[in-house]
Amino acid sequence: MAIGNFDGVHLGHQAVIGRAVAAARARRAAALVLTFDPHPSRLFRPDAEPFALTTLDQRLRLFAGLGVDATMVLPFTPSLAALAPEAFVAEILAARLAPHLVVTGDDFTFGRGRSGSAALLAELGRAHGFAAEAVAPVLDRGAPVSSTRIRNALRAGDPAEAARLLTRPFAIEGEVVHGDKRGRVIGAPTANMDLGPYLRPRFGVYAVRARLADGRLADGVANLGIRPMFTPPRLLLETWLLDFEGDLYGQTLSVELIAFLREEMRFCDLEALKAQIARDAQAARAALG
Repeated sequence: MAIGNFDGVHLGHQAVIGRAVAAARARRAAALVLTFDPHPSRLFRPDAEPFALTTLDQRLRLFAGLGVDATMVLPFTPSLAALAPEAFVAEILAARLAPHLVVTGDDFTFGRGRSGSAALLAELGRAHGFAAEAVAPVLDRGAPVSSTRIRNALRAGDPAEAARLLTRPFAIEGEVVHGDKRGRVIGAPTANMDLGPYLRPRFGVYAVRARLADGRLADGVANLGIRPMFTPPRLLLETWLLDFEGDLYGQTLSVELIAFLREEMRFCDLEALKAQIARDAQAARAALG
């Protein structure tokens, strides 16, 4: 069993989960992930800016893709956060799950006040009849791969760097909602999505690739930000799918950020905006080519 928050399921997380899966296969046992929802930071800092790299649904699919047989999601509540490390091991791990092996990152902490460490988990595990391993960080260009590095790359407008560390593009997934339909007027109808719990990447225009509810992929260009040409400001991801016709309202769309094209801009009139959108579409096609 691998334990962690695993927001992002990046290279480092994949190493932890991969070790658990490999050990399970060698023992002909089930491979599980134990994770938490919401993220503990949401409990302790409820007013913090959104920071998620993945939703729970995305993580569950990614875990399955790594060979995990099942995932146990523990609600991260004040009562769970208050458990002493010894109680967490005895009441959650040993009593409810009885694992043969628990795998974590070497920076894993657990229990009240994050007082438990990977070393303490190994010690407590021996007393309860299971082994525990800590996987060393995955190094990239001399530094550990981390969710913080990925968030910094996205805030800097570098989705390619984020994708390299994630092993896939950062994708915002959500329901297509009704907007003010100005895109139709200027010849670029958009699928609009709220950003919800996701980290806010650098505002601007991106080349994107979208996965539709039926599994099809479509290239597009998207504005992520507050739309400075229009009032009142509204934070949205507005995606114009190139060479696509159809009604997407109410469907779930997954939009991958591939390349940052430019900052958000204010134009003198709609004609200038339309001309820029045409240039953006050409730039997006080139970036996605």
